[in-house]
Amino acid sequence: SLGGSRRIFADYLRNQPETGWKSGKKGQDAAKENRSPGGRPGAGIDEEEPAGKIRGIYMKITLITVGKIKEKFYTAAIEEYSKRLSRYCKLEIIQVADEKTPDAASEVVENQIRQKEGERILKYVKEDAYVITLEIGGAMVDSVEFSKKIQQLGVQGKSHIIFIIGGSIGLGTEVLKRSDCALSFSKMTF
Repeated sequence: SLGGSRRIFADYLRNQPETGWKSGKKGQDAAKENRSPGGRPGAGIDEEEPAGKIRGIYMKITLITVGKIKEKFYTAAIEEYSKRLSRYCKLEIIQVADEKTPDAASEVVENQIRQKEGERILKYVKEDAYVITLEIGGAMVDSVEFSKKIQQLGVQGKSHIIFIIGGSIGLGTEVLKRSDCALSFSKMTF
């Protein structure tokens, strides 16, 4: 709410050291006093850890996908967002090979394909990791709910989260069994 945001901002300002015209210091002296060792204004002063950082340790986030990214613009976007996220977490992206799905494949053939892809995925899933599968039937949450979920996992001591994105025919039953949470970004497939 707007009132809650104002209260948080007011509390933040109240905790700031006196600088500038209030403290009688001017120019660079006032600015230096309100900087972290890294030089960012206001940093280091009652600053909370970044969202992906838990008790001084960065959260590790692994993204496991089926299939290789071939388009250069997707690769460039992945590199850009990986760079942005590096401040908040250790990001690892793993792409496992996909199986060719024949046209008009039977349910048995599709299950075999999901099983093969699932075996490749599960090789990278650590025992202590919290696994989130992305599925059409998963829960749809907004950004605030998603952020709270990640924060809650951190508070619970989960320092490694794995997101799994299946191939064109979905995820195998063994992967779904290992999932701790199922999310859906949309009812559409991409």
